[in-house]
Amino acid sequence: MENNLPLLVKLALFLFIISVLILGIYIGQDILLPLGFSFLIAILLVPLEQFLRRKKVPRVLSIIFSLLLSFIAVIALFVFISYQLSNFVSDADGIKKNLLGLLDKSQAWISNTFHLSKQQQQQMVQQAQGDSTANAKAIAGGALGFLTSALSSIALVPVYVFLFMYYKDHLVAFIIRLFDKKHAVNVSEVLTKIKSLIQKYIIGLLTETSCVAALNCIGLLLIGVPYAILLGIIGALLNLIPYLGGLLAMILTALITLANSGDVYKMAGAMGIYLLVQLIDNNFLVPKVIGSSVRLNALASILAVLIGGAVCGVGGMFLSLPFIAIWKVIFDNVESLKPWGILLGDEEKTMVLKKRKMHKSTVKQ
Repeated sequence: MENNLPLLVKLALFLFIISVLILGIYIGQDILLPLGFSFLIAILLVPLEQFLRRKKVPRVLSIIFSLLLSFIAVIALFVFISYQLSNFVSDADGIKKNLLGLLDKSQAWISNTFHLSKQQQQQMVQQAQGDSTANAKAIAGGALGFLTSALSSIALVPVYVFLFMYYKDHLVAFIIRLFDKKHAVNVSEVLTKIKSLIQKYIIGLLTETSCVAALNCIGLLLIGVPYAILLGIIGALLNLIPYLGGLLAMILTALITLANSGDVYKMAGAMGIYLLVQLIDNNFLVPKVIGSSVRLNALASILAVLIGGAVCGVGGMFLSLPFIAIWKVIFDNVESLKPWGILLGDEEKTMVLKKRKMHKSTVKQ
């Protein structure tokens, strides 16, 4: 019956469903974001849990042990970054001195270029500060509310992960039984593809992030940037935000380097290091490490990240690509939705790879 509907009606229905879905995500983001991260973490930990089960470890203990290992890894990373941040904060006097020196140089340059005296510049700055006081208070209040909400949500993630892992068989059986028996095999294959895709994507992403962190730290250490390890790790973590994270990391590193060293050339060197690492990441690490696990074209990826950020903030940016990739798997395996899978995918690259394989097989014959 659905196939007999006019194209415009199908398109309108599909866009209506997408709009309602986005609205629902926006309204329930405080609940859905922890669930989304928990779902990805649970799929990532399933192989470890299954390995322990094969070693005759009880199911509950296998899940708890898998959670403990992931928790220890996250805590170790958090403690290391906190230690680096404490060293950074302890050097506040040096940073203030460098900033004052840069301010004097900037004021002298503005005075010579635009013929504005230092007194006039200070009056302009004081006026801007007075106008922005209310905005600063509002931003501080919003940041405090966001931090409180984020901490309460993070506390629920281990509970959700445990429940996802414990009830995964129930959830799979529920999804399969939602459809007619004749579709059971196809639905089971789609679920298997989704699990494999998420596992490959997250493992590849963690490997890529580790490589980017190592390259950032080595490059910044070689040119003598202060707090190179801290900046390298933060830059790698920001790089998890597709397309936009690398730019944010470069700007943040440039500002912190300038504030700590007061050296414009060192700041330019840090930016050059980040640009070089981005080239290596985009042209080697992403294709080789992550591979073709998420076949999304650049336009779909950027739009997904922007929409995810607009709807759910930074958490939405992180979750946008894996969940859009899940939808693409579903679209590719439902006949009436395959055009949407083509819209999201990078079919041109896929066709090139297929042609290369066919050519190699022909040459071998």
